[in-house]
Amino acid sequence: MTVESILEKLVAFPVLGGESNLSIIHWIKDYVESHGVETKLVPNEEGTKASLHCRIGPAVDGGVILSGHTDVVPVEGQEWTTDPFVLTDKGDGKLYGRGSCDMKGFLACCLAALPQMIEAHLKKPIYFAFSYDEEIGCLAAPELAREINTYYTETPKYAIIGEPSLMEPIVGQKGIYILETYVNGSAGHSSRIKQEISAIHEAMHLILWLEQKMDQLIADKQLDNRFHPPHSSIHIGLVKGGIAPNIIADKASFYWDLRTIPKDDISSIVAEFEAFCREREEKNRKIFPGFEIKNVEHHPSVPHLDTKADDDIVGLIKKISGNSKLDTVSYAAEAGQFANEGFHAAICGPGSIEQAHRADEFIAIEQLEKGVEMMEKLITELSSEDFL
Repeated sequence: MTVESILEKLVAFPVLGGESNLSIIHWIKDYVESHGVETKLVPNEEGTKASLHCRIGPAVDGGVILSGHTDVVPVEGQEWTTDPFVLTDKGDGKLYGRGSCDMKGFLACCLAALPQMIEAHLKKPIYFAFSYDEEIGCLAAPELAREINTYYTETPKYAIIGEPSLMEPIVGQKGIYILETYVNGSAGHSSRIKQEISAIHEAMHLILWLEQKMDQLIADKQLDNRFHPPHSSIHIGLVKGGIAPNIIADKASFYWDLRTIPKDDISSIVAEFEAFCREREEKNRKIFPGFEIKNVEHHPSVPHLDTKADDDIVGLIKKISGNSKLDTVSYAAEAGQFANEGFHAAICGPGSIEQAHRADEFIAIEQLEKGVEMMEKLITELSSEDFL
């Protein structure tokens, strides 16, 4: 199958983050095994989802993991001019469809190159590592990376995560953590604002603290100019509370996300916020004993990636991608999770992140071809006696 015909198959699976991905993962499993390669599924506890990994080549140390996710984001509410789950070629050099860029294009490049990987005399192995639920918090990658570390008798060395980067090596990503904060106050007539505790007013105190914390990090020159913006960011994206303008709100909540540069620690910032919450509770319980602030994790924190420019994985990606310019990203990806398992990790894949998550998502055919070319160059490198 060509890379375009494989991508057409993959796009046709409307697997959203959080939903069962068994349809697409079993198609990939059947495709890989039809070429004589054994695969291993890593299911969730309920058996409704699964990651997949496999090895092509000899069972020796020092191989390369090619990693991607099988889920996509929703299309509801977006104005598509094509069917999002039918790969569409308009004749403009682009292939349209949900996930064509993020990141089924990379998966298609891996699968299209599989016959060549098998036929080559690889001196070091290539591994596929395809996950689920990346789009709702990179949930499956930690278990998948651990499984690869323990399942094989040999130890892979490198991990290339194929997020769309226009084939540029990405050596850094911010960590991310999303929480929801609930505030329980006391209801009452709005004229009694000083006798009651408004959940909305208290939520504003907390939101202001978060904004001031971000500003303080910037003032303290906690900066990393590789990133845009070059500092950790704290953003409140959704606020709920109140039922009428003349009723003191007894309930309020807000979602916030924290994206940290490598020199900042997610857990430390959250701990400081928790301490401030306890201070507000102590103060306000003198007026209303039932006052409470609760912080609930929306999904586990995703660790940052901080690969050094002189790391071997960077040299390898430069060689096989043809790009020497290094960059960083502020979005979450699975690269930091693979790095935490000891793999030398970086991001590099076809397509532009600017096309991801929007209506009429597309991948340029030229980018898809460059992805296949990268696979071919990787095969050549791993077939060499001189490969590290």
